Amino acid sequence: MSRFFFNDRKQLVNDAIEGILISAPHGNLVKLDIDPAIRVVARSDWDKSRVAVISGGGSGHEPAHAGFVGKGMLTAAVCGDLFASPSVDAVLNAIVAVTGDRGCLLIVKNYTGDRLNFGLAAEKAKRYGLKVEMVIVADDIALPDNKQPRGIAGTALVHKIAGYAAEHGKSLGEVRDIAQQACDNLWSLGVAMQTCNLPGNDDEEGRIRKGHVELGLGIHGEPGASVVDTQNSKEIIDTLVNALKARAGEGRFAVLINNLGGVSALEMALLTKELAHSAMKEQIAWLIGPALLVSSLDMKGFSLSLLKLNDLFEKALHEDVETLGWQKPVAFAPLRTVAHSAIHDRVEYTPSENPQVAGYVSAATDTLSGLENRLNALDAKVGDGDTGSTFAQGAREIAQYLEAGKLPLNDLPALLLLVGERLATVMGGSSGVLMSIFFTAAGQKLHDGQPLPEALLSGLAQMKHYGGADLGDRTLIDALQPALEALQKGDLKAAAQAAQAGADATAKMVKAGAGRSSYVNKENLDGVTDPGAVAVAEVFKALMQ
Repeated sequence: MSRFFFNDRKQLVNDAIEGILISAPHGNLVKLDIDPAIRVVARSDWDKSRVAVISGGGSGHEPAHAGFVGKGMLTAAVCGDLFASPSVDAVLNAIVAVTGDRGCLLIVKNYTGDRLNFGLAAEKAKRYGLKVEMVIVADDIALPDNKQPRGIAGTALVHKIAGYAAEHGKSLGEVRDIAQQACDNLWSLGVAMQTCNLPGNDDEEGRIRKGHVELGLGIHGEPGASVVDTQNSKEIIDTLVNALKARAGEGRFAVLINNLGGVSALEMALLTKELAHSAMKEQIAWLIGPALLVSSLDMKGFSLSLLKLNDLFEKALHEDVETLGWQKPVAFAPLRTVAHSAIHDRVEYTPSENPQVAGYVSAATDTLSGLENRLNALDAKVGDGDTGSTFAQGAREIAQYLEAGKLPLNDLPALLLLVGERLATVMGGSSGVLMSIFFTAAGQKLHDGQPLPEALLSGLAQMKHYGGADLGDRTLIDALQPALEALQKGDLKAAAQAAQAGADATAKMVKAGAGRSSYVNKENLDGVTDPGAVAVAEVFKALMQ
């Protein structure tokens, strides 16, 4: 099946352009209303008082090229169909629409279709008395012996520099020369582990084998110059950097880290880290990205572009623009850290004896340990089958502390806080955290002077607050809350009875509002008691005895 969102394939590019214009943050873009097949995005604030800068090409490279239209960059962008050059008529209409007496510069990526269509349009525009110049971006170094290197992500840097020159009133000849100088000091290389998905294409592209990447593949999915047997981020960055350094030589550079469309933000961040530790680290002055600038639909890949800096280029890169797609350069610097002492949140306590409390602790832990298989069996019907083991693990930990005489039995606030601390450490999943919240919050309230029943209810309130479950949601709360409310009246027997009644009621609840059971259909829940509620009921029964 095609992995591409679209409605009408014939209108796909027009629909996308409409979306781009709607979302333009500066509200400064318009589409020229000429013909549905002619797609030109232009500045709405353009007055023809300066040199116009036009670029374009096939769609599918967004935000290029429409995303770079705006004050300080492009005057207009001509958008072809997916990976197809715009027509001569489309380019000609763009030139005529935005070009004044100062003339127009065309910035063209080095592909045959783009060169021919933009070139012919330029010649036709001259018949209208317009001054038109053209520069060709050929920054791809993947095929060193190729006499016609492709234009790829570095094109965005040429847009920025030419746009700066035009915005500052330079003549057409000056803008052309500055743009050409940028082209002459620009080198790019890309890599990908998956090619892009085209709309309506049901074929599963298997050209790039798992565990491999293609080095130097084109931004239209053309096969790469070579295949590298690794997906290790450091090795790939080192491969790109070594090739780029060999061509670019020494100097200060701005480095564009370009996402080709399908790489996650996390991966782009770690690739940036690898670049910061690479052999380029002493030569990088500015980073642009990581970001989507010249993409290839959803290609799982990225490219690096090196621009050798001079004063003019540096000023141009930093000039503010009003575009959708440009990324402001960031000064390259090593990772900054601030020394900070680690916080070790440990309960401070002194072990003590209290036979009555020891009896209660022993009854609770023995009960939960003995219920392991029964609770697991119940949980297997409504959850993931581990409730018994989770509670038993926590119980055994507290039992070991009891047996070793390590519990502050005569200091209830400290005891509850310690139980909360240990349960968070040894009990797995959300159950351990929830029980830790319950005991920790209760212990703190007890320390602050609340009576034990009220402190336990406060712990329950915090567990409900953070966990999101409440009475009636088919969880242990259905047994615990009525039990604690009964205990508040001073009756342990009534608390045990309330816990049992609450647990029994969960068997009749056919919809769980929280926990793993909330993902189970009502047929599987019907007649099955919630294992957490059973655990609570059995503990209160043991405490009563």
